Amino acid sequence: MSAGTYTPKPGAAPLTRMIAAQAAFETRMLLRNGEQLLLTVIIPSLLLVLFSTVDIVDTGDGKAVDFLAPGVLALAVMSTAFTGQAIATGFERRYGVLKRLGASPIPRWALMCAKTLSVLVTEVLQIVLLTVIAFALGWSPHGNPFAVLLLLVLGTAAFSGLGLLMAGTLRAEATLAAANLVFLLLLVGGGVIVPLDRFPAGVASVLGLLPISALSDGLRDVLQQGAGMPWGDLGILSVWALLGLGAAARLFRWE
Repeated sequence: MSAGTYTPKPGAAPLTRMIAAQAAFETRMLLRNGEQLLLTVIIPSLLLVLFSTVDIVDTGDGKAVDFLAPGVLALAVMSTAFTGQAIATGFERRYGVLKRLGASPIPRWALMCAKTLSVLVTEVLQIVLLTVIAFALGWSPHGNPFAVLLLLVLGTAAFSGLGLLMAGTLRAEATLAAANLVFLLLLVGGGVIVPLDRFPAGVASVLGLLPISALSDGLRDVLQQGAGMPWGDLGILSVWALLGLGAAARLFRWE
């Protein structure tokens, strides 16, 4: 046995292991939070079942679930990447959690990567659950799976940037109120449940530029209409992603 067998070797864990551990922790915290679980799982599921089985909103020709399922998938992305992340990160900032984590061996950019991975894991669980419910209600999706994946990734990037921007610049209480208000407003006016063509032409044109509208319309074009790559909606989401992530990186305050 050599003399150096038990020589201590202090140092931080590999970066990938730190990111994976932090992402797993963030995911567990998100799924254990009752309010976040309500936003991310229960509300989208209830909306999908309610409006697919009860004739409340005129969704046009065809089965209601074919129109509603893509919109509810978009809502699920927004609820996790924007609303849930903004509220959780805002209160972590208020209570000094981010400041302490910023002083740990994990770099700040890696911490943001871990939060993003946590969002993606949660979204996968949401999408699987909502897809199972939609199929049980008679959903018949079409289209290119790659286009759907690209829309979901860009939608996640856009909403994550906006959520982190809000959490990093506003007080936690203001973030809580603003994130929930934006969630409700976009639920009503983002083409999730009510088709945009039910609004006046000028209003519909403006609403169509919102990230939730671009995501829901893009998913609907692919999954309901069987369209190819929805370049217009992808362009809108790309612009929102660049603006949101860029502003968040520049303006985010850790204390």
